[in-house]
Amino acid sequence: MPVARPEPQEPRVIAHLDLDCFYVQVEQRRNPALRGQPTAVVQYNDWKGGGLIAVSYEARKFGVKRSMRGDEAKHVCPGINLVQVPVSRDKADLNVYRSAGSEVVAILSTKGKCERASIDEVYLDLTDAAKEMLSESPPESSEFIFEEATKSNILDLTSDASDREENVKAWLCRADADYQDKLLACGAIIVAQLRVKVLEETQFTCSAGIAHNKMLAKLVSGMHKPAQQTVVPSSSVQDFLASLPVKKMKQLGGKLGSSLQDDLGVETVGDLLGFTEEKLQEYYGVNTGTWLWKTARGISGEEVEDRLLPKSHGCGKTFPGPKALKTNTAVKSWLDKLCEELSERIQSDLNCNKRVAQTLTLHARASKENECNSVKKFPSKSCPLRYGTGKIQEDAMKLFESGLHDFWGYRNTGWSITSLSVTASKIFDIPSGTNSILRYIKGPSSGASSTIVDPSSTPDLTPFVGNVTQTDIAHVHEEQCQPSSSIKEDCDNSSLAKQCGATEEKGVSKKLSKAQPFLWRLTS
Repeated sequence: MPVARPEPQEPRVIAHLDLDCFYVQVEQRRNPALRGQPTAVVQYNDWKGGGLIAVSYEARKFGVKRSMRGDEAKHVCPGINLVQVPVSRDKADLNVYRSAGSEVVAILSTKGKCERASIDEVYLDLTDAAKEMLSESPPESSEFIFEEATKSNILDLTSDASDREENVKAWLCRADADYQDKLLACGAIIVAQLRVKVLEETQFTCSAGIAHNKMLAKLVSGMHKPAQQTVVPSSSVQDFLASLPVKKMKQLGGKLGSSLQDDLGVETVGDLLGFTEEKLQEYYGVNTGTWLWKTARGISGEEVEDRLLPKSHGCGKTFPGPKALKTNTAVKSWLDKLCEELSERIQSDLNCNKRVAQTLTLHARASKENECNSVKKFPSKSCPLRYGTGKIQEDAMKLFESGLHDFWGYRNTGWSITSLSVTASKIFDIPSGTNSILRYIKGPSSGASSTIVDPSSTPDLTPFVGNVTQTDIAHVHEEQCQPSSSIKEDCDNSSLAKQCGATEEKGVSKKLSKAQPFLWRLTS
């Protein structure tokens, strides 16, 4: 359940930038002949032409939607170009898109605290940069205002198309504006400059929302697309939220939003204004009640995390209909492929970013044959992560067998797997300046000797958290599997599809020194 966070004492300038039709833009950069043409990117799936994961604006004019299959898109728009996501190990390979997203992040992070929220969206805290501009070169004193900034969409600023840019310029340069709006004006100029720089250096367009918190910035970033930005003055918040469907709000799209509709008759965010904080707390508890009360008023204390690298790495695959996996052999074959990719990704993270992952988790979605309600929850299973492809493959299969036992008992037939993924999480930085010698202790089945090595100079070293035994598997952490509802059926799992696989040089995470001591050994 969501929890209200403390509000900052000083006004902030937060931006949310979302790359427009990102997968299509990447393919258009790879093949410029696609520019200006109706285009869609399809996932790796031959059923009915594959599922669309991105649709260009040219194709949307013909009625092509992302929920369609490739064959249906061709029927609606015969001239559409369908570009398939690159394939590796018989599944979608998103590396080209991750790398392209990293180019954009490298540019955006130069202006403030940067949080890479997914493969194609970023949050920026531009408060310091806006304060600096307001102090040194305030818009009201400037003879020239960056042209792209004058194309901003300002909520509640009405004007005819003929004088729109002049009115926006006047809003940006108001001498009588309050301090918050002056900061927002500076933020709008900075974001416009960043968007132009992204276009010049990467050929990608992006849309943006600029507000005083993450919630509002995210809500408006997609209001005017493509290649536009929207600003939310404080005076416009209440009117903006009043008619917004409650399900459109982050964290209100699921059970909590349904409860608001069914139990309280709340359909819009504005409807929440009719309930006191105490009443909401009575229904949903102190923390969530307060969060709802603040959300209705556009108040959010959520901070932008200074994170350019993903919190986890994940690889997944779905097996719809007749493609469902029904034997251990079939599962092992696919797990081996997923673990091979995962191993490459975490090894790259270690080499490029000096980060190590601690936990391996297996998620699956399964069904039982001959049952009316055949879709059951397959328990997720976790264990300490051992580096090395073979070790990850071995441990992942043990996790699957443990989950299958909980799901189906000792029977080895009558089940089918429709979704499978592996995740490496609890990623920590190796402390900078680590020159001391790290030791490792033999695990229960390790045959290594107590060799002393320097991890900073030995490229073959891999972190080791201990060998996984059957006892470990029997007591692994268990949690409810959350299968992806994304249309990217053959791309990486749900939110992982957007967050994994970056190789930037910067990243902020918990330091390894604060985690459990890591053990090191040479790869065999």
